[in-house]
Amino acid sequence: MNKKLWTLLAVLIAFMLVLGACNNEEESSGSNTEGTTEPAKTEEDKDKEEDKEEEPAAEEGSSEFAQKVEHEGEAIDGGILKVALGTDTPFEGIFSLVLYQNGVDADILDYASNSIFSVDGDFLIDDRGIATLEADPNTNKATIKIREGVKWSDGEPLKIEDVMLPYLIIGHPDYQGIRYDGDFKNIIGAEEYNAGTADTISGLKKVDETTLEISFKKLSPAIYSGGDGLWGSAEPSHILKDIPVGQLLESDPVRKNPLSLGAFKFEKIIPGESVQFVKNEHYFKGEPKLDGVLLKVVPSSSISKALETGEYHMTAGSLPATKYAEVKEFKNASILVQPELSYSYLGFKLGKFDTKAKLSTMDPNAKMANLNLRMAMGYALDVESVNEAYYDNLRTRATGLIPPAFASFYDDTLEGIKYDPAKAEQLLDEAGYKDIDGDGFRETPEGEKLEINYAGMSGDVTAEEMAAYWIQNWRDVGLKVVLTTGRLIEMNSFYDKVEADDPEIDIYMGAWGTGTNPSPLGLYGKDSAFNYSRFTSPELDELLAAIDSPDAFDSAKRAQAFRDFQVYMSEQVPVIPTQFRSAIYVVNKAVKNYDVTYGTDFGLHELQLVSEEPLK
Repeated sequence: MNKKLWTLLAVLIAFMLVLGACNNEEESSGSNTEGTTEPAKTEEDKDKEEDKEEEPAAEEGSSEFAQKVEHEGEAIDGGILKVALGTDTPFEGIFSLVLYQNGVDADILDYASNSIFSVDGDFLIDDRGIATLEADPNTNKATIKIREGVKWSDGEPLKIEDVMLPYLIIGHPDYQGIRYDGDFKNIIGAEEYNAGTADTISGLKKVDETTLEISFKKLSPAIYSGGDGLWGSAEPSHILKDIPVGQLLESDPVRKNPLSLGAFKFEKIIPGESVQFVKNEHYFKGEPKLDGVLLKVVPSSSISKALETGEYHMTAGSLPATKYAEVKEFKNASILVQPELSYSYLGFKLGKFDTKAKLSTMDPNAKMANLNLRMAMGYALDVESVNEAYYDNLRTRATGLIPPAFASFYDDTLEGIKYDPAKAEQLLDEAGYKDIDGDGFRETPEGEKLEINYAGMSGDVTAEEMAAYWIQNWRDVGLKVVLTTGRLIEMNSFYDKVEADDPEIDIYMGAWGTGTNPSPLGLYGKDSAFNYSRFTSPELDELLAAIDSPDAFDSAKRAQAFRDFQVYMSEQVPVIPTQFRSAIYVVNKAVKNYDVTYGTDFGLHELQLVSEEPLK
């Protein structure tokens, strides 16, 4: 371990004693930071606007890891894939892509997906799926064409009405989900239908039995990433047509016996506990090689042990990178790494969101309004040591606001803000932040005490240790930073406070999941509720518009627009990207083949086993 890491460890031991004392004091006084549970802010595959706290992950570019594996041994016929569903609460069991509200249900739906589009390595819709897409920016129309001969898992043919139905569900006044948003309103007639002044969405036109035409108010390159209001799944109209939209959420076709267009179909559901799938003999890519899949809920605290002892072949979805130390020595499994469509960041509160006008407004008197102060806080962060100590370098310092997974738009020439405490001190000195009274902390340029309130989300012990280290980094350059509420904040309360522009928050740590559409408009636009920093400017408006302009249908021009946006944000510093993230997958060696490469031709129907039971 190098000197820097020994220093980090010493700092953390000291700070954990302080944090422990603070936590004990608050608990004994009856303080409670937990808020009420609310639905996760997710969207179907695009899920572009969910602000997630620091869930650990692994990073692309680590040569000791692969994204696909072919294990030794002869594949057996059939077999049941045993999958650990990592969650500390029972799954909700909403098995519809238009209605589900959390990632656990989404992990289950991966095995019986009703998605109609396939995407390439750049997450752009291609022609390998159930449906193809053609978009015409001159007419603002898109044409969806489905393959002939595709069937639902009950043998009924897929119809163009099944592709239209999700739009009619999401836009309905009685819809109980969370996907009726600004993008969806881009479809002509969607708002009138939602208001109840129209019986259908006028922008939907059935051309023939396999073709749907959709008229939009505008079209951008985001259409090919599932944006602009395009929907990417089908619903079985022959089953759902007679169920009122307001009753779908609790209906049997959603909860008990949902249909599938995917490789597997539901056979048995034990609510909150397990799901048994069998192969879908009607799958359009061919009959799966496995007989089925069994998913069972496993608590996060015991999931590593369950994999090590051979109870399961793999997990549903990825494992957090803090689990890497627990699984890296497994002899019975391989570890795969997949770059995530996300990045961690430090955010600065620079204003508020006007809930009436639905616009972000800047506050020139905000505590973090000084540009040098914001940049200095970035230069003070020793991200590299944290990556090494906690993530085995499975995370890397982020240099921009577009994750490396977007190969066509990621710009590796951007340098970002790196660890340079001397530079941080220089910037603070130049801005007039100096220690006047000799207490080791800098005062404001006006000579007033400066205390910066930092909000972070609670989690395992790693979350507290990292928060303590960031606070020490800032202390090292003379900035007094304290935890909002005196401790890390439970997830729901954290979101409540950040979204509400709580005056006790000056800075916060979080992470954005971009989804398959890298457009940052929904995260940094002036009318985006997810623009948590509340930074706006005419220049930013223009840069965001350029990314999704008709000119940007030229991929080279869009790549340049992404670069211009990132350069501007690195100059204005409303947020500082800190870490690029990745997901780790543990695959038992009884699984013959697996591939997590984006855009791969590999599918679940090709999965095979070399033995009935996982290797121990």
